[in-house]
Amino acid sequence: MPSFTDHLGRTIFLPRVPRRIVSLVPSQTELLYSLGLDEAVAGITKFCIHPEAWFHTKPRIGGTKAIDAARVDALHPDLIIANKEENEKPQIEALANRYPVWISDVKNLEDALAMIRAVGSLTDTAGRATAIAGEIAREFAGLSDERSVAAGRGDDRDDAFPPAAYFIWKDPWMVAGKDTFIDDMLRHCGFRNIYADTERYPSVQLSDLAALARPVILLSSEPYPFRQRHVKEVSEVLPHATILLVDGEL
Repeated sequence: MPSFTDHLGRTIFLPRVPRRIVSLVPSQTELLYSLGLDEAVAGITKFCIHPEAWFHTKPRIGGTKAIDAARVDALHPDLIIANKEENEKPQIEALANRYPVWISDVKNLEDALAMIRAVGSLTDTAGRATAIAGEIAREFAGLSDERSVAAGRGDDRDDAFPPAAYFIWKDPWMVAGKDTFIDDMLRHCGFRNIYADTERYPSVQLSDLAALARPVILLSSEPYPFRQRHVKEVSEVLPHATILLVDGEL
């Protein structure tokens, strides 16, 4: 019987290629769609809004942190795909007592590429998964090339690699710190995360950033729904900052 080891070092056994998959993670639901697994996906969460066709047609089993176990049972899954950060440990452990549960733990680009390839192996779509991972890797390599060109031109480092803070919450203000996927994405995109040496999601004060000459403030659309009015609110405290709304779904 084929065995598969997840990102937490857990081993699951699948007697056959899964045909009743339940996805508990929106991003991994999108991956299953990209792998062409329409018929094999039996259930998704209420936050799996992409692809839209699945959101309107696939059975929903609750939220990522509020899974309805009875709805999962009704779908008779032969594979559940979860994530360490997105899902709640007690709920996942309860499901793992009854079904094969594969758990990802994605903290950086390499983890993401490994997850894509692993899901391909789980679902017998390894060729397509490898192609997707390769395409993503090439796109990120292109970003590195652009930064190298900028450095070769002698661009001022503060302009080429500006300090940035990625805000995920308000009241209290919270940002993405070290050991997070966002921190790794900031680095790949040429930013220096101001909070790279803090805990994962620290609470901060806007005034703490006032001493920086030209910080970049990124206000994410999720989990907190930052809007244009919040840009104005931040600018009143940090008039010299570049403040941008960013798409948290991406």
